[in-house]
Amino acid sequence: MTAAVLKTPQPARHPAPTAKAVAIAYLLFERPDLDECERFLVDFGLHTVHKDGQSLYLRTTDTTPWCYRVTKADKPRFVGIGFSVGSSEELLALSAVPGASPATPVDGPGGGQRVSLIDPNGFRIDVVHGRSSVARVPHRLPLPANHDRTLPRVNAAQRPPIEPPELLKLGHVALEVADYQAASAWYTEHLGLIPSDVQVLPDGSPAVSFMRLDRGDTPVDHHTLALAQTFRAAYSHSAFEVVDVDAVGVGNRVLRERGWHHAWGMGRHVLGSQIFDYWSDPWGAHHEHYCDGDVFTADVATGVHPFSADSMAQWGQAMPASFVKPKLRLDDLKALVRNIRSVPDLTIRKLLTIARHFS
Repeated sequence: MTAAVLKTPQPARHPAPTAKAVAIAYLLFERPDLDECERFLVDFGLHTVHKDGQSLYLRTTDTTPWCYRVTKADKPRFVGIGFSVGSSEELLALSAVPGASPATPVDGPGGGQRVSLIDPNGFRIDVVHGRSSVARVPHRLPLPANHDRTLPRVNAAQRPPIEPPELLKLGHVALEVADYQAASAWYTEHLGLIPSDVQVLPDGSPAVSFMRLDRGDTPVDHHTLALAQTFRAAYSHSAFEVVDVDAVGVGNRVLRERGWHHAWGMGRHVLGSQIFDYWSDPWGAHHEHYCDGDVFTADVATGVHPFSADSMAQWGQAMPASFVKPKLRLDDLKALVRNIRSVPDLTIRKLLTIARHFS
């Protein structure tokens, strides 16, 4: 079998990025019903830290004051992502990027300063620094597992609590983009992200990339941002880490019993290796529980792999077509025509090649 080869300029490391993100900070959504949104997110495992008639802020168990903001609006919409940087000097440098805002206070609990930018596909990207930390929420330790002759649990049974799983952190976000080359270049240039793995089509053009933070010798998650080539800009999913596979399984049970829509899982990913389970909020936005993901340091080179539906999971349910195929609306058709005309590397042939993998 011929090895996959990347034949396009992106994704690639940038030699001198404007700033280097050190963490993903938060997600920004708009929803017409804050109560229903909160009910799903709390069942999923988040904790409400502030709610009023116009906004909802939630957190995980880590020291971040909030990682999920929902504002009330007539129509549901994914707005964007926040990333953290390590210095105010980096905020100043980012404020000089064309179209960036000056540094302004971060909304909501925890304070800090932010610079807001718009990425090439129209997503709002906040870069923040100086947010206050909060006390961790206590969570259980991973359950000890017996393996062959390694028996840490003797005369003791496993009984994980049947309740919403404790979310350790916001781990990553996946976006669908029309202008893949521009998006890849933007995130590597301005946030210093490193491509961990890329999936390519038979002609060598990238279809999916998984990008991690650059923290030198400090291990980081296999990806904090994933980009997938489609015909329009859209939110794909966000992912939250839990303590072990029992937490993934218990989350599955709790969400099923409370009537929420299951999107895909359980299984183990190929690239990143996470054990995963995906659920949809009341407006169809996918949210993932995961555990046991790969971590890399900055010196690991980018992997290049053939794109296929089979490459999405080592075991478990195959990715259903409904997970990646949107219900086409008039706005989507308009975006398809507009982007085919304006994005240099987006073609009908490429879109059909991708679609055939999920037919």
